[in-house]
Amino acid sequence: MNTVIILCNRLSKVIGNICKLLAYPFHFMFPKKRFAIPSYSKARIQPSSESDIPRVIWQTNYSNKSTLPVYLNYLFNRLLSLDHDYRYVSTEERLEFIRDNTPEEVYECYKRINDGAAQADLWRLIVLNLKGGVYLDIDANLVWPLSRITQGKRHVFIKNKQDTQITNFFLATAPDNPIYKKTIDLIINNIKNRDETQGVYSTTGPEVLSNALQGEDVDFRSYRYTCIQGSFTNEYFQYLDKPRGKWIHTSAKDLIKDEDSDSKE
Repeated sequence: MNTVIILCNRLSKVIGNICKLLAYPFHFMFPKKRFAIPSYSKARIQPSSESDIPRVIWQTNYSNKSTLPVYLNYLFNRLLSLDHDYRYVSTEERLEFIRDNTPEEVYECYKRINDGAAQADLWRLIVLNLKGGVYLDIDANLVWPLSRITQGKRHVFIKNKQDTQITNFFLATAPDNPIYKKTIDLIINNIKNRDETQGVYSTTGPEVLSNALQGEDVDFRSYRYTCIQGSFTNEYFQYLDKPRGKWIHTSAKDLIKDEDSDSKE
């Protein structure tokens, strides 16, 4: 079965790279054309079995008005998750959700984050721990039907880079996951005790999740059989309307604002 999944993985890369290549002349000819990712998309088919992990996909980005490659990435994922609901959450809605569903301390710390991707790092953990479901980065694509990935599981964590590096661009869990609560607490501690030498990766990102998973009895799934990044899109297309908007361009010293500063993406 793994061989079949790898073939699907490589096929998705071929399809994605063709779409990405064709998008360059498309956006040259139509530079202002954008495609709207819906805030909600209902499951198209009835699930064939029960699942501890709620069948809902969560995504966020700085805007739901996307370039062609990002939109095709969304459509590809929907084809592999027809028995899942889909929810896109805007920057403003993320803030509202955390304000309405977390303690004041968490809300105040969230407002101090000065980078959209870092905000999304914390938000994804909070919404999944409260609601459950599956989170995908906007540039990530599934390589296998989502229900088969989550079948019989209460959570799914994946490793990247030769299966040695824990990542958070794909997350799936049932609600009330103690590992998620532990990770959220670590991020809040990092914000409160700001270290201006530590960037997104270490303050809110995969390194924090990796630290939370230390000593936990967790089976990891390889990204090769689950979800990959960058097949359909790249930094240029993802941030066409927000140049240098990717998290790698946020300096460590500017990542966390002072406590009395206003938050914005």
